[in-house]
Amino acid sequence: MSVIVIGISHRTADLATLERVVLNDVQQDRIGQSLVGNEHVSELLVLSTCNRTELYAEVGTFHGAVTSISETLAAVTGMPLPALRDHLYVHFEDRAVAHLFSVAAGLDSMAIGESQILGQLRASMRAAQDAGRLGSSLSELVQHALRVGKRVHAETDLDTVSRSLVEQSLGIAQEHLGALSAQSAVIIGAGSMSALAAHTLTRAGVGALTIVNRTPEHGQRLAASTGSTARPWAELADTVAGADIVISCTGAVGHVLVPHLLYADGPATRPMVLIDLALPRDIDPVCGQLDGVTLVTLDELGARTTADGPQRDSLRVVQDLVTAEVAEFLVLRRSAAVVPTVSALRVRAADVVDAEMDRLGSRMELTDAQRAQVRQTLHRVTEKILHTPTVRMKQLAGEEHGQDYAALLRTLFDLDPHDARVSRVPRLPDGETR
Repeated sequence: MSVIVIGISHRTADLATLERVVLNDVQQDRIGQSLVGNEHVSELLVLSTCNRTELYAEVGTFHGAVTSISETLAAVTGMPLPALRDHLYVHFEDRAVAHLFSVAAGLDSMAIGESQILGQLRASMRAAQDAGRLGSSLSELVQHALRVGKRVHAETDLDTVSRSLVEQSLGIAQEHLGALSAQSAVIIGAGSMSALAAHTLTRAGVGALTIVNRTPEHGQRLAASTGSTARPWAELADTVAGADIVISCTGAVGHVLVPHLLYADGPATRPMVLIDLALPRDIDPVCGQLDGVTLVTLDELGARTTADGPQRDSLRVVQDLVTAEVAEFLVLRRSAAVVPTVSALRVRAADVVDAEMDRLGSRMELTDAQRAQVRQTLHRVTEKILHTPTVRMKQLAGEEHGQDYAALLRTLFDLDPHDARVSRVPRLPDGETR
């Protein structure tokens, strides 16, 4: 089995295209039901965020899996397959592992270094586990990727390489409105991105801050933690109409902010900045065409996100860390892949010992003590003979063509690593078997 990732992100598609392939829970479930268990895909994890939709899978065949996954994604999203293919990227085996680790580290995000992807990846893993679509192979890969992401944020200063999407958007707001201390702001939503926006505005000393959320309890909790005010969803129009800055980031399907809500009390008499951090978009693009209104979207924020000058050194440190983690994981993965072959070799040796003991027992009378002593002697001989080959096999497994050596061993000794007895061979803590 091999790992593959097929995806579409802000690096390969514009915002309008990305909106068409954002997957809700129902769509993700449809994809899982369609793919997992077919002749090509055995495990599946779907990662769908505001700037990427990626499907990670453990597959038996490359071309068959690519075709199956692409066609299913097109069918579920309603996007024509030829148009979808223009934006898709595919990574296989080593490159798939490297891609996932880069994503978890925040290197592939629209705002380099953002840490929200870790929470999104963790949530996707739990959803796949709950649905029974994540086996040991893909689970180990994702868990290792999460550890890589944590290392990056704990051991490097990547968090400072690029300002968060919120900080960038507030910088644009100040360009149009002036100091934040003189502005009133409204945040629509109470999720992780909204919480980040609320705390950032509070630290920046915004004049007034109001939280509006469909679930009152969540909005009130966020308002209490930031010293702001919570208002019910029914008062959205009145709240927005009196604001200078509106930041929206909800999980709604369809626009939550449309032109007529902005002017509930008549035409605007002062400039207003709208910041849309959601995907699908929360704010109707038409709002940006209204007099005095500046609309900031993820497209614009992505174009402003750069890592230049002294930041390059920080990026290089993170990239080196990720590269080392990828190499370590691949060695572990390849080593684990030869364990069934090594175990099969030991099963074969045990079969030879049993056969010889039966032959010896048919030729001469042995007491139980004598039989045990002879068996122990034969076992020690086979252990000594097999020790060096099995250790060497594990060492070779970490190399690029390590699987070739395992295949040669299976051919020479006619081994069956899928024999039910192989999984019952006792293993030592370091992976060796007895």
